[in-house]
Amino acid sequence: MSNFVAPEVKKFVAWDYVVFAGLFLVSASIGIFFAVKERKKKTSKEFLVGGRQMTCGPIAFSLTSSFMSAVTVLGTPSEVYRYGASFVLFFLSYTLVIFFTAELFLPVFYRSGITSTYEYLELRFNKIVRLAATLIYILQTILYTGIVVYAPSLALNQVTGFDLWGSVAATGIVCTFYCTLGGLKAVVWTDAFQMLVMVAGFVAVLVQGTTLNGGFSTVWENAQEGSRLSIFDFAVDPLRRHTFWTIVIGGTFTWLGLYGVNQSTIQRCISCKSERHAKLALYLNLLGLWTVLVCAVFCGLVMYSHYKSCDPWTAAFISAPDQLMPYFVMDIFSSMPGVPGLFVACAFSGTLSTVAASINALATVTFEDLVKKGFPNISDKMSTWISKGLCILYGILCTSMAAAASLLGGVVQASLSIHGMCGGPMLGLFTLGIVFPCANWKGAIGGLLSGITLAFWAGVGSFIYPAPPSKSIPLQLSTLNCTLANSTQTLTTMAPTVAPDRPLLADTWYSLSYLYFSAIGCLGCALTGLLISFITGPTRGEAIPPVLIKPVCDPFCFWSQRLKAFLWCGVRHEGREEDFEKNLSKIANKTGTDDTFKNSISKENRHQSAGYNPEENSDTYMSKESRL
Repeated sequence: MSNFVAPEVKKFVAWDYVVFAGLFLVSASIGIFFAVKERKKKTSKEFLVGGRQMTCGPIAFSLTSSFMSAVTVLGTPSEVYRYGASFVLFFLSYTLVIFFTAELFLPVFYRSGITSTYEYLELRFNKIVRLAATLIYILQTILYTGIVVYAPSLALNQVTGFDLWGSVAATGIVCTFYCTLGGLKAVVWTDAFQMLVMVAGFVAVLVQGTTLNGGFSTVWENAQEGSRLSIFDFAVDPLRRHTFWTIVIGGTFTWLGLYGVNQSTIQRCISCKSERHAKLALYLNLLGLWTVLVCAVFCGLVMYSHYKSCDPWTAAFISAPDQLMPYFVMDIFSSMPGVPGLFVACAFSGTLSTVAASINALATVTFEDLVKKGFPNISDKMSTWISKGLCILYGILCTSMAAAASLLGGVVQASLSIHGMCGGPMLGLFTLGIVFPCANWKGAIGGLLSGITLAFWAGVGSFIYPAPPSKSIPLQLSTLNCTLANSTQTLTTMAPTVAPDRPLLADTWYSLSYLYFSAIGCLGCALTGLLISFITGPTRGEAIPPVLIKPVCDPFCFWSQRLKAFLWCGVRHEGREEDFEKNLSKIANKTGTDDTFKNSISKENRHQSAGYNPEENSDTYMSKESRL
């Protein structure tokens, strides 16, 4: 029970509800607009990937908005407030992630003409690998979406008085509504609008918070005095929660699992009209990621300056650190009706965009990897209706999963832990396929199981046996200027408790930084997969279409064509046996892809393919069908 008097913080008023409701109305209206505009286009490809005619601008906004969710809006300022501004080092992680996604993973996915990233796994390995990866992705996405829906609803409910289950239900209903009506185009354009709302909310908080605290220089000085600007910690201890190495290395693995091989990201990129537009969208999105990250970090510093002598969490004015940001907003905007509604709209913009992206991606994966496999001759009209039905189903599932999210702790750590435990092994699986021609399907399955086992072993263990406080203790927070309660109640002295027994691994393996879960899963999958592949007989390079392999050795072996050919492991990146269209047909026929896919590969994309000869206007793939 708190011994301090909590200052009166106003709740939502009518204007706040008006501004907040406006966000939901605009989002729903975009879905209706595209439903009417695209009503004559009834193929599932139009619905799920926008007919592959999107440009880089809205896709870049959509990518940023989808992954800068309410977890970022509420969680990152709280992290900076409690642990310091080292979170800004994620700008290095984001840079590495976007580079590897654009230059390593995207070209392979785009040129393969796939709709679901897991189609690639069947082309490269077989149906078993594809099915296993699809099921893991569905589990990961539903769990993550539950956190994204529940966390902001809970935080806002306890601080603003906004109804908890009302906001959860509204989020699920609106996202499902515009996903089902408008498909990917509605999701992308709604994300672009929500990105603008998110930045506007951050800017409003920064301007008002900085003004109330004496300007930027005062905020900076207060942050420096409170050790919030100690950014570079080069300790190599992997048990430390956040150091330079855990953020840059562990953060890169974690976010690469999100960007490089995640269906939600790749689905947007392959909806672009060309590979160049897709790459440009990723690099423009990097600017958006930097912008949102810097805004969130500075909001955390402003919040610390405001509460440096009366921390509302330590004083028990709020019940969880994730409520700090909404509490701060209601505090500084108490005399400005409507502005708190803008911030709530900002937080829910992140939620809506992420949930919508998840629903659309889940519907795509389920339709392409499960429904079409069971019913290959389904009509286009029925395909569209099934896709819309899947959107409704996953909208209900993701909203329902919000009830389980309350058990997972802080939103940032919980969300990145889930992505690490599931996304890391998936990253290792795709890396096996794209980078190592020798990997076979047995190695892929064995590696995936090994990666999942290692990542979940570390992740679940850390949840049951949290790391010692010395590895993750927050910076000092003060309640010096908080008003003491005028109470005669005396504190009771609790008998000392005996620390519970901890297993041998509790202070080592289970205490690893949560950002390393992805690296453990990825490396465990890749190394085990390669070992099993060599034991069971590696795949012959000649049997693999070059479009499915990225020759990463080329930039490092530019002086020797013979060395490059040796490292290609037999894959014919520079053969001349067959023309581009014939080999494209072979790739398409392996997964039953329709002819529209072949027509969508423009001349612009052909000249970027490995082994393309501009004089002969041809690409060479394999001379024989690759085996499943």
